Amino acid sequence: MSGPLRLGTRGSALAMAQSGHVAAAITAATGRAVELVEVVTAGDRSSAPVQRLGVGVFVSALRDALTAGTIDLAVHSYKDLPTAQADGLTVAAVPPRQDPRDALVATGGRTLAELPPGAVVGTGALRRIAQVHALGLHLEVTPIRGNVDTRLGRVLGPDADLDAVILARAGLARLDRTDVITETLDPMLMLPAPAQGALAVECRIDDSDLVELLAALDHAPSRAAVTAERALLATLEAGCSAPVAAYAVIAEGEPTGSDAEGDVVHEIYLRGAVISPDGSRDLRLSRTGTPADAAEIGKALAAELLDLGADSILGHEGTTGPRTQQFGSTE
Repeated sequence: MSGPLRLGTRGSALAMAQSGHVAAAITAATGRAVELVEVVTAGDRSSAPVQRLGVGVFVSALRDALTAGTIDLAVHSYKDLPTAQADGLTVAAVPPRQDPRDALVATGGRTLAELPPGAVVGTGALRRIAQVHALGLHLEVTPIRGNVDTRLGRVLGPDADLDAVILARAGLARLDRTDVITETLDPMLMLPAPAQGALAVECRIDDSDLVELLAALDHAPSRAAVTAERALLATLEAGCSAPVAAYAVIAEGEPTGSDAEGDVVHEIYLRGAVISPDGSRDLRLSRTGTPADAAEIGKALAAELLDLGADSILGHEGTTGPRTQQFGSTE
C-alpha cells in the first residue's frame, strides 16, 4: 500500500468526529496517513422517521463505495449496520467502545423522573419511545430526526419546543458535549440499542494487507460485547430500528490458578429486551457465559425472549390492555 488511506464517512459532525478519531488511531498505530472522503447516504437525504427508511440506510452508500474501490475503508456507527454480513466486506476492527448508555438533556437540569406528567420528550428511536412508555411516567414522546445539534436545539435553543431529548451518550462524548447531559440513564430504566457506542471499521475482505493493518485497532472486549448483542438482534430477525434493546458487559472473574498468577477468567453478562411500541409489553431477560461464546449467548437469549412471545411484539405496532413487565435471568 502507498499513499494515504481513503476513509469513507458520512458528512455529519458526529460521523466526521468518529472517523477523525479512527483516522488518528490508524496513523498513531501504523504510521499510515489517512484522508477522509465524505459519502452521502440515503438516510442523510431523507427526513422520514428512521424506522420507515429500512435497514442499512446509513451504510449502503459507504459499502457501495468500498465495493467500487473509491474508498479503502469505512467507519460506521455499529448500531446502524444490518446484521447480515455484506458480500466481500469485513469488519476488520472494533475500536474501544464508548459508554453505550442513553443520555437525557432536559430543561431546568431535570432528570427523567423529575419531568412532570405531559412533558414532551423527543427521540428518533422506537426503542427509546417504547421504554419511556413502559416506565409509566405519563410523558408525551415525539419522534424527531436531525443531527445532534439540531436535536439539542429543540431543548436548549432559542426556539426550543421540547422539554427533553434522549440521545446516545457516546455521540455527545465524541462531540465534547457531555456538559449538556442532565442524566445518564441507568440501563435498568433505558436499555441501549445493540452495539450502541461502538464503531465498525469495515474494508474489503480480499485487501489482506489492510485487514492486517486495521487489526491493531481491534478491542477484543468491545468486539465480544457487540457480537453478543447483534447475535440477539439477528436471531430475533429485527432491524436496527426495532424496539429491541441489548447490553453486554465483560467482567473479570477470579484467577483460575491456585494463586494470583493464575489465568484471569472473563465473563460476559448480556441483558436483552423487546418492548411493544406503546410500552404495554416489556420482556427482559439476561444470560451469562464466556466471551468466546458471545454469539451463542446472544442467540440463546433471543430464543428465550421468543419463547416468552417476543415475536408477537415485533409483529405489530402495539397492544392494548394492562401493562405487563417480565424480567428474568437464564444462566
